[in-house]
Amino acid sequence: MHHASLDREGMRALRYAGGAVRLERGWPVPVPARGEALIRVTLAGVCATDLAILGGYAGFDGTLGHEFTGRVIAAPDAPEWVDLRVVGGINVACGACPACLRWERSHCEQRRVIGIRGRDGAFADFLILPVANLHPVPDGVSDRRAVFVEPLAAALEILEQTHLRPSDRVVVVGDGRLGLLVAQVLALTGCEIRVIGRHSRKLGILAARGIPVHAGETVDLSGWADLVVACGGGREGLALARRLVRPRGRLVVKSTLPEPAPFDFASLVVDEITLVGSRCGPFPAALRLLAAGVVEVEPLIDAVFSLEQGVEALACAAGPGTLKILIQP
Repeated sequence: MHHASLDREGMRALRYAGGAVRLERGWPVPVPARGEALIRVTLAGVCATDLAILGGYAGFDGTLGHEFTGRVIAAPDAPEWVDLRVVGGINVACGACPACLRWERSHCEQRRVIGIRGRDGAFADFLILPVANLHPVPDGVSDRRAVFVEPLAAALEILEQTHLRPSDRVVVVGDGRLGLLVAQVLALTGCEIRVIGRHSRKLGILAARGIPVHAGETVDLSGWADLVVACGGGREGLALARRLVRPRGRLVVKSTLPEPAPFDFASLVVDEITLVGSRCGPFPAALRLLAAGVVEVEPLIDAVFSLEQGVEALACAAGPGTLKILIQP
C-alpha cells in the first residue's frame, strides 16, 4: 500500500475520548515530521496503565496503547530504517530542558508519552515516533516476544536503580504481567527470591522455572527481605510489601495506584527504609534477554484480538486473573 493512498483511506484507531473507548475508522494517517518514522503496527500489548486510563488515570484523550512492535514504512530523513522491524521507547522528549540535557529523557519536563500523555499510541494501524526512540528487533526474536520489550525493560530498570547482590533476599509482590517479568529478571542475579500472588495459574509459570512462589498470604515473611518490589495488589499489596522489608531494606514501587495510598512514613524513618519509585527501563538490554531466551514471555499471552475487536480486548484484559492480551492490527 502506497503512502499516498494511505492518506486518502485513513486508518483504524482505538481511541479514548469523553470517557468512552471506541474504534474509529478513516482516522487520518499521521505524517512523519523531521526526525520521525511512520510505523505499521504489527502487534500491541494491553497494559495495566491502559486499563487505568479507562478509569480516568492521567486524563488522557486519544489513541491508546504503548507496548508494540511494528515495521517502519517511512522515515523521510533516515531511509536506512525503512522496512526494519522495531520496538520504540514511549517517552517523546523535547531535547532541550534540564532533564534532557542530563540525558534523563524519560523525565523530560515537556515529555509526551505515546498512548498515555499528549501523543497518540499504538492501538492503531499506524503510529509515529522519533527515529531516536526506535530499536531494531533481532531476527531471532518473534513479534510475539518483542511486544514484551517495554514491560521487560521496566523490570530491568530495578537493576539500574538499586544494586542487587546474589546473597540478597528478595520478594516480588504481585503475579500480574509485570510481576512475572520482574521475578524472572531478578532471579537472573542468583538472589534468594520469593513471589507472592493470588493466582495459582500465574504463579505456576514461575514455579515451572524454579522460582519459589506463595499463593495468598500462606507464608509469613514479615521483615524477611532485603529488597521488596511492589508490582500489584493495590493498596493491600503496597501494605504487604512494606511489612516484608527488613530494617534498612529497600522497597521498590512499580504500582501506579490511581488513588492516594495511606502510608506510615514514620516507620520508614524509624526503620531507615529506602523507597524507590521505578518506571521505564533500557530497551537494548530487554532485547538482549529475549534474544538469549533467558526470560520466558510466551506463556504470559492469554489471547490475541484483532484491532476490530479492540473494545472487547480491553474488556477481556480487565478481567480478573487475565495475563497479557495482545491486539493485532
